[in-house]
Amino acid sequence: MVHPTPLLALLCFWTVRAIAVAVIAVAAPGAGRAQQASPPVWTVPEVGALPDDAHGRLVRRGRDLITATYAHIGPEVPDPAKRYAGNNLACSNCHLEAGTKKFGLPIFGLVELFPQYSARLGAEITIEDRVNSCMARSMNGRALPLDSPEMQAFVAYIKFLSSGVPAGKALSGLGTGSMPELDRAADPVRGKAIYANACLSCHNEDGSGIRRSLPSVDLGYMVPPLWGPDSFNDGAGMARLITAANFLHFNMPHGTDYLNPQLTVEQAWDVAAYMISQPRPRKAGLDKDYPDLSKKPVDTPYGPYADGFDQQQHTYGPFGPIRAAHARK
Repeated sequence: MVHPTPLLALLCFWTVRAIAVAVIAVAAPGAGRAQQASPPVWTVPEVGALPDDAHGRLVRRGRDLITATYAHIGPEVPDPAKRYAGNNLACSNCHLEAGTKKFGLPIFGLVELFPQYSARLGAEITIEDRVNSCMARSMNGRALPLDSPEMQAFVAYIKFLSSGVPAGKALSGLGTGSMPELDRAADPVRGKAIYANACLSCHNEDGSGIRRSLPSVDLGYMVPPLWGPDSFNDGAGMARLITAANFLHFNMPHGTDYLNPQLTVEQAWDVAAYMISQPRPRKAGLDKDYPDLSKKPVDTPYGPYADGFDQQQHTYGPFGPIRAAHARK
């Protein structure tokens, strides 16, 4: 399940070890064959190696915002003007290892992919727009001003993690990975039993996680809530089954990685279905998402839709018939 890395030293949306090196490795030429370029190679940049100057401080501030979002812009910070996040999560609860874990929704290399077209908005967006989308959905809050110190720090850290990445080159490990889909609907009832065996001991029976402080949540969570009032809202990417199931398969229980999944494919789909079936904050205006409904992802759990499939199937699948119908148009 969505689980923070031990980060009070601080964490975010994504420990760091080596100086960033992103190069195009070129295969040695074989007999009579042209050289072939391999994908870019990337290692985690060392934030601590940055000098104590304005840029270094800004990047470190960005990392801290990702690993301890609740402490800087959460709903319980002393300055009401800084309460941009609407919950006490950290960005790194989803962007694992301060945004550096492969298939843990990493943020390395992203800056080179923006600006890009957003089907959800029907317009081209910047990296700042993408950050604010997370603020409004995953953090259930409000947008950061584009010229705010916090936005500048977020972007500086994201850019730093892209150090050495060639322009236009997508690194491997982005997103949440891709496992086979089921030919049936994912089953929240089966998922509840899997949750009890694999997730409950950390996330609690009610999905509320484990707080670092009581009665307030000003120190965030050792284990984040998966649903309930202090979790991500229903417009967040993690509220979509394909995103959630792949994330859980390749990252959970805590300590799992994409090389050694602990949940089977079926278990991941079903436990993700259980998680997204639970109550969470509602985001207003979701019906305005995806102006071109034909571009709406098949697992978007809210309407309207451009096809004849109901919300239940768009939420839990199977998605194959939906894709097939779209392909015939």
